[in-house]
Amino acid sequence: MTKKSKDPWAIAVKSYLKSELVKRNLSYGDLVTLLAEIGVEESEVSIRNKFSRGTFSAVFCFQVLTAVKVENEVGKIALP
Repeated sequence: MTKKSKDPWAIAVKSYLKSELVKRNLSYGDLVTLLAEIGVEESEVSIRNKFSRGTFSAVFCFQVLTAVKVENEVGKIALP
């Protein structure tokens, strides 16, 4: 069984990403589709597990922000 992160930074990032999905009324299934559109292959189960644990790479975080078109400082970084 995988431990959920108790790190406040991990919890904050997970909460932020989840809030961006909620604001846009997006499900994990929708996120799979949006990630695929930018060339990132993930399954709904893997996304659900990452969010449940609250641990994922910075790369995955930026991929999600890009896929859901979050307009903020991330958008100023040159992404592939």
